[in-house]
Amino acid sequence: MAVQWYPGHMHKARKNIKEVMPQIDVVLEVLDARIPYSSENPAVTELRQQRPCIKILNKSDLADPEITRIWISHFEQEEGVKALSLVAEQKSQARQLPPQILALCKKILPQRNLDKKPARVMIMGIPNVGKSTLMNGLAGRVLAKVGNEPAVTKAQQKIQLANGIQLFDTPGILWPRMEDKNCGYRLAVTGAIRNTAMDFEDVGLYAAAFFLQYYPEALTSRYKLKELPKDDVAVLEEIGRKRGGLRAGGHIDMNKAGEVLLHDFRVGALGRLSLETPEMISAPPLDEVKK
Repeated sequence: MAVQWYPGHMHKARKNIKEVMPQIDVVLEVLDARIPYSSENPAVTELRQQRPCIKILNKSDLADPEITRIWISHFEQEEGVKALSLVAEQKSQARQLPPQILALCKKILPQRNLDKKPARVMIMGIPNVGKSTLMNGLAGRVLAKVGNEPAVTKAQQKIQLANGIQLFDTPGILWPRMEDKNCGYRLAVTGAIRNTAMDFEDVGLYAAAFFLQYYPEALTSRYKLKELPKDDVAVLEEIGRKRGGLRAGGHIDMNKAGEVLLHDFRVGALGRLSLETPEMISAPPLDEVKK
């Protein structure tokens, strides 16, 4: 199954961003630390052109810390890019970010008096990655609606911060068509795509195959398995038996089992897991893990 989700307001958002971009000095791109590549919208690079970019690997408390460090090093090899990890829900971390943004703005705009002409910073990123939570943290007050479903923010917002930064928020946008089916699956696993636009069994099987290959101990520990299941189907069957997915006649509700697995991953109950590394960009794991 190819996971696709591109509501109409995202097309409008992309058009609006393109119109506003000539006014912007720095782009703040928020990524999901568990899927930095899949959550990196190619449209952001296209729209920002040569403008400096700070890549925020948000939800880093849910990601594999060693892999997050690898991603930060990987991104900072790009010219004009600074990367750092963050947990936007932790207000103390969000409050420490403006000085770093301001320092970069002063570096790239040395002749500008930021007290008189603030640096214009645009927050960008895919749905449900934490942009609104970060924006509220940067401002120190509630400015943007926050939710655990994608596509909560549907319009641009412009906020003047007190430290020489003018902040532009944007709706989360995906690209119209995700050519790499692995990206679509990873986005679905993390919750960037609405649950109603995907099949829990299908996406759950993808997640089960990945965890079976890369984080087998997370499965055995979370679901108290005596031995490792032989394949992705067996993983969901075990979860179904143990977590309320067993129906009359011994039938296992695979859809329910997939939902349980995805929920456990999204809230961190499986531990700190990442779904991709820089090496997987050229060698996606789907075909490998499903053999």
